[in-house]
Amino acid sequence: MTGGHVAVIDIGKTNAKLALVRRSDLSEVAVVTRPNAVLPGRPYPHFDVEGHWQFLLDGLASFHADLGIEAITITTHGAAGALIAADGSLAAPILDYEHTGPDECARAYDAIRPPFSETGSPRLTKGLNLGAQLHWQFARDPLLKERVSHVVTYPQFWAHRLTGVFATDVTSLGCHTDLWNPYKGQFSSLPARLGIENKIAPPRKPSDVLGSVTAEVAKLTGLPADTAVYCGIHDSNASLLSHLVAQEPPFSVVSTGTWVIAMAVGARPVSLDPALDTLVNVNAFGDAVPSARFMGGREHDIALGGATAQATEADMLQVLSCGSMLLPAVVSETGPFAGAQSEWVGDEPQLGSGQRSAAVGFYLAMVTSYCLELIGHEGPVIVEGPFARNSAYLLMLGTVSHSPIIPTASATGTSQGAALLAALDNPLRHQMPAVPVPDKQMSEALLSYAAAWTRGLAKA
Repeated sequence: MTGGHVAVIDIGKTNAKLALVRRSDLSEVAVVTRPNAVLPGRPYPHFDVEGHWQFLLDGLASFHADLGIEAITITTHGAAGALIAADGSLAAPILDYEHTGPDECARAYDAIRPPFSETGSPRLTKGLNLGAQLHWQFARDPLLKERVSHVVTYPQFWAHRLTGVFATDVTSLGCHTDLWNPYKGQFSSLPARLGIENKIAPPRKPSDVLGSVTAEVAKLTGLPADTAVYCGIHDSNASLLSHLVAQEPPFSVVSTGTWVIAMAVGARPVSLDPALDTLVNVNAFGDAVPSARFMGGREHDIALGGATAQATEADMLQVLSCGSMLLPAVVSETGPFAGAQSEWVGDEPQLGSGQRSAAVGFYLAMVTSYCLELIGHEGPVIVEGPFARNSAYLLMLGTVSHSPIIPTASATGTSQGAALLAALDNPLRHQMPAVPVPDKQMSEALLSYAAAWTRGLAKA
């Protein structure tokens, strides 16, 4: 493939998206979205996959009619998988990983899960370990395992809907599932302990072509019958991929959205601590990548109370001078400060004000910097997603990490990387310029504020 457009299915925790990406320069030419609503009720909170499917079919038909589609790639959030019956339908709904159900079986699951040294996967609450989801689903429905013919990771659920082919991918398996050994590049001991070693679909590289669209999909969308569908990739690894092929290590990528995922490439050696929500991700080439994470996008929305204002330089200087600061953790279930309760130090800025936005941006940057330190970051920091447009966040992150900060222009931070799966022979080779270094007054104020934030953290 030398030109044309790639359709990217991008299912994030907050929104489902379909992006049309021009292959020659990996620019997005069209994007449509819908909320990723969680459906309540029996048998447990689950994702609206049928609603998404109709949305995707409509979007594919529209994009192809307008501009043409030559290939389809897929990226989704992690901590999700699908249990598929012999007839190709879902044997059970796809569980929302924020449901607390798996905690009911925590003790029994802990007795069988592999150690961190085998998987690089920390023990997380709720359904954030896919292995814990599967264990709980099988425990609460003793007949479910018998109904299951194939287990696939979430990007490959959509790939199966498009092609009929069953697969998993190494990046989704390597996303704190407990199911993968990133050091040996093979399944961990857990699938056998769960009794699914013959049901879990074979692992593939994200850039593998699984097949062409089915006759039904071609009929519903107008796509040519030979439209290629690529295996698919975990969303934060989609963000990482474009930089793996275009950037010399060492560097780090901070993928922002509902989750903020920091990934260090060519990092200095460190001992990862699973208690601080550090982990090993697996990149598109199957390599282990030290990573750290927190629910930064969710924290941003909660702290701002839905009233967002752009922080001006005057707003930032006012917050720096008066010392208003937010300490972690706004979302206390995950991240390096899990268990801590957030508090404001000094005067709490008014909701909807630029000063509130500045203080929250500084908070998110301080937590991000701490995450980068935990994983041995060196070199520039590339910021993907919504926080790439947050000036307070970028200024503080660059100052406190002593690193060049390079924001990326993509409106949907994962789409460009996912499209690259179909364009590895033509990677994007340019970046946005680094954020300018602040002047002496601003720099000194930022460093003083960061030192006070760290002291406040020690007292909390």
